Amino acid sequence: MANEVAVPPPVLWAQRKEDVFLTFSVESKDPNIKIEKESVYFKGVSAQDNKNYEVTIPLYDAVVPEVSAFVNKGRCIEMILRKEKKEATYWPSLTKDKKKPHYLKIDFNKWKDEDDENEEGVGGSGSGGGGGQDFDFESMIRSMGGGGGDKLEKPSFDDLESDSDDENLPDLE
Repeated sequence: MANEVAVPPPVLWAQRKEDVFLTFSVESKDPNIKIEKESVYFKGVSAQDNKNYEVTIPLYDAVVPEVSAFVNKGRCIEMILRKEKKEATYWPSLTKDKKKPHYLKIDFNKWKDEDDENEEGVGGSGSGGGGGQDFDFESMIRSMGGGGGDKLEKPSFDDLESDSDDENLPDLE
Protein backbone atom coordinates (compact mmCIF):
# COMPACT_ATOMS: atom_id res chain seq x y z
CA MET A 1 0.00 0.00 0.00
CA ALA A 2 3.03 2.29 0.14
CA ASN A 3 2.65 3.09 -3.57
CA GLU A 4 -1.05 3.87 -3.25
CA VAL A 5 -2.04 7.22 -4.76
CA ALA A 6 -3.33 9.68 -2.17
CA VAL A 7 -6.86 11.00 -2.62
CA PRO A 8 -8.52 14.08 -1.10
CA PRO A 9 -10.42 13.40 2.14
CA PRO A 10 -14.06 14.42 2.48
CA VAL A 11 -14.05 18.06 3.63
CA LEU A 12 -16.95 19.99 5.13
CA TRP A 13 -16.82 23.77 5.25
CA ALA A 14 -18.82 26.64 6.72
CA GLN A 15 -18.17 30.31 7.35
CA ARG A 16 -19.02 33.23 9.54
CA LYS A 17 -18.17 36.88 9.10
CA GLU A 18 -14.61 36.51 10.44
CA ASP A 19 -13.94 32.75 10.28
CA VAL A 20 -13.98 29.75 7.98
CA PHE A 21 -14.56 26.28 9.46
CA LEU A 22 -13.12 23.15 7.86
CA THR A 23 -13.72 19.57 8.95
CA PHE A 24 -11.55 16.85 7.44
CA SER A 25 -13.77 13.77 7.80
CA VAL A 26 -11.03 11.21 8.22
CA GLU A 27 -9.69 9.46 11.29
CA SER A 28 -5.94 10.03 11.18
CA LYS A 29 -3.58 9.77 14.16
CA ASP A 30 -0.75 12.10 13.04
CA PRO A 31 -1.84 14.18 10.05
CA ASN A 32 0.51 16.67 8.42
CA ILE A 33 -1.36 19.98 8.31
CA LYS A 34 -0.12 23.35 7.10
CA ILE A 35 -2.21 26.52 7.28
CA GLU A 36 -0.83 29.17 4.97
CA LYS A 37 -2.12 32.59 3.98
CA GLU A 38 -3.60 31.44 0.66
CA SER A 39 -4.04 27.67 1.17
CA VAL A 40 -4.52 24.73 3.53
CA TYR A 41 -2.57 21.48 3.18
CA PHE A 42 -3.65 18.14 4.65
CA LYS A 43 -1.91 14.78 4.46
CA GLY A 44 -2.78 11.78 6.58
CA VAL A 45 -3.34 8.05 6.69
CA SER A 46 -6.75 6.72 7.68
CA ALA A 47 -6.60 4.77 10.93
CA GLN A 48 -9.42 2.52 9.72
CA ASP A 49 -8.13 1.23 6.39
CA ASN A 50 -4.62 2.75 5.98
CA LYS A 51 -5.81 4.77 2.98
CA ASN A 52 -3.62 7.77 2.07
CA TYR A 53 -5.30 11.17 1.98
CA GLU A 54 -3.73 14.36 0.70
CA VAL A 55 -5.08 17.68 -0.51
CA THR A 56 -4.04 21.30 -0.95
CA ILE A 57 -7.01 23.65 -0.86
CA PRO A 58 -6.38 27.05 -2.49
CA LEU A 59 -8.52 29.47 -0.50
CA TYR A 60 -10.83 32.10 -1.96
CA ASP A 61 -9.14 34.86 0.02
CA ALA A 62 -6.33 35.29 2.54
CA VAL A 63 -6.43 33.98 6.11
CA VAL A 64 -4.21 34.70 9.12
CA PRO A 65 -2.23 31.50 9.83
CA GLU A 66 -0.98 32.75 13.21
CA VAL A 67 -4.53 33.07 14.54
CA SER A 68 -5.92 29.98 12.79
CA ALA A 69 -5.86 26.57 14.45
CA PHE A 70 -6.92 22.92 14.19
CA VAL A 71 -7.71 20.11 16.59
CA ASN A 72 -7.69 16.36 16.00
CA LYS A 73 -10.96 15.08 17.48
CA GLY A 74 -10.15 11.43 16.75
CA ARG A 75 -12.83 10.80 14.14
CA CYS A 76 -12.13 14.06 12.29
CA ILE A 77 -9.86 17.08 12.23
CA GLU A 78 -11.58 20.42 12.79
CA MET A 79 -10.01 23.69 11.71
CA ILE A 80 -10.84 27.36 12.21
CA LEU A 81 -9.30 29.84 9.78
CA ARG A 82 -9.42 33.54 10.65
CA LYS A 83 -10.17 35.67 7.59
CA GLU A 84 -7.63 38.40 6.94
CA LYS A 85 -10.29 40.90 5.82
CA LYS A 86 -12.72 41.00 8.73
CA GLU A 87 -15.09 43.51 7.12
CA ALA A 88 -15.19 41.77 3.74
CA THR A 89 -18.33 40.12 2.45
CA TYR A 90 -18.90 36.41 2.80
CA TRP A 91 -16.88 34.25 0.46
CA PRO A 92 -19.00 32.89 -2.41
CA SER A 93 -17.02 29.63 -2.18
CA LEU A 94 -14.13 28.15 -0.26
CA THR A 95 -11.82 28.16 -3.27
CA LYS A 96 -11.09 30.66 -6.04
CA ASP A 97 -11.75 27.97 -8.61
CA LYS A 98 -15.20 28.21 -10.19
CA LYS A 99 -15.51 24.41 -10.31
CA LYS A 100 -16.54 22.83 -7.00
CA PRO A 101 -14.21 19.98 -5.95
CA HIS A 102 -15.99 16.64 -5.53
CA TYR A 103 -14.65 16.15 -1.99
CA LEU A 104 -15.96 19.50 -0.70
CA LYS A 105 -19.39 19.81 0.92
CA ILE A 106 -21.16 22.49 2.99
CA ASP A 107 -21.34 21.87 6.74
CA PHE A 108 -24.93 22.91 7.39
CA ASN A 109 -24.53 22.28 11.14
CA LYS A 110 -22.03 25.16 11.37
CA TRP A 111 -23.19 27.30 8.46
CA LYS A 112 -24.57 30.73 9.19
CA ASP A 113 -25.81 32.98 6.41
CA GLU A 114 -24.66 36.56 6.19
CA ASP A 115 -28.23 37.66 6.91
CA ASP A 116 -28.28 35.58 10.12
CA GLU A 117 -25.36 37.57 11.50
CA ASN A 118 -26.87 40.91 10.58
CA GLU A 119 -27.10 42.83 13.85
CA GLU A 120 -29.79 45.15 12.51
CA GLY A 121 -32.35 42.35 12.64
CA VAL A 122 -34.80 41.06 10.06
CA GLY A 123 -35.43 44.35 8.29
CA GLY A 124 -31.75 45.24 7.91
CA SER A 125 -30.10 46.02 4.65
CA GLY A 126 -28.02 42.89 4.28
CA SER A 127 -27.62 41.31 0.88
CA GLY A 128 -30.12 38.49 0.65
CA GLY A 129 -29.43 36.99 -2.71
CA GLY A 130 -30.53 39.97 -4.74
CA GLY A 131 -27.41 39.99 -6.89
CA GLY A 132 -25.64 42.60 -4.77
CA GLN A 133 -28.72 44.76 -4.28
CA ASP A 134 -30.11 45.58 -0.86
CA PHE A 135 -32.92 43.22 0.05
CA ASP A 136 -35.94 44.69 1.83
CA PHE A 137 -37.62 41.84 3.66
CA GLU A 138 -40.40 43.98 5.13
CA SER A 139 -41.55 45.33 1.78
CA MET A 140 -41.57 41.82 0.35
CA ILE A 141 -43.84 40.63 3.18
CA ARG A 142 -46.13 43.66 2.76
CA SER A 143 -46.40 43.03 -0.99
CA MET A 144 -47.49 39.48 -0.20
CA GLY A 145 -50.33 40.78 1.98
CA GLY A 146 -48.71 40.50 5.40
CA GLY A 147 -47.25 42.89 7.96
CA GLY A 148 -49.17 46.14 7.52
CA GLY A 149 -47.19 48.30 9.97
CA ASP A 150 -43.58 49.10 10.60
CA LYS A 151 -43.06 45.86 12.50
CA LEU A 152 -43.30 42.44 10.97
CA GLU A 153 -46.17 40.40 12.33
CA LYS A 154 -46.35 36.66 12.68
CA PRO A 155 -48.98 35.07 10.45
CA SER A 156 -52.17 34.11 12.22
CA PHE A 157 -53.84 30.78 11.58
CA ASP A 158 -56.95 31.65 13.66
CA ASP A 159 -59.07 32.39 10.61
CA LEU A 160 -58.56 28.96 9.05
CA GLU A 161 -61.49 26.57 9.20
CA SER A 162 -61.05 23.43 11.24
CA ASP A 163 -60.54 20.22 9.29
CA SER A 164 -63.82 18.27 9.46
CA ASP A 165 -61.97 14.97 8.95
CA ASP A 166 -60.53 15.18 12.47
CA GLU A 167 -63.85 15.36 14.31
CA ASN A 168 -65.09 11.74 14.25
CA LEU A 169 -61.96 9.69 14.67
CA PRO A 170 -62.28 6.39 16.57
CA ASP A 171 -60.27 5.86 19.76
CA LEU A 172 -56.99 4.01 19.49
CA GLU A 173 -57.02 0.60 21.10
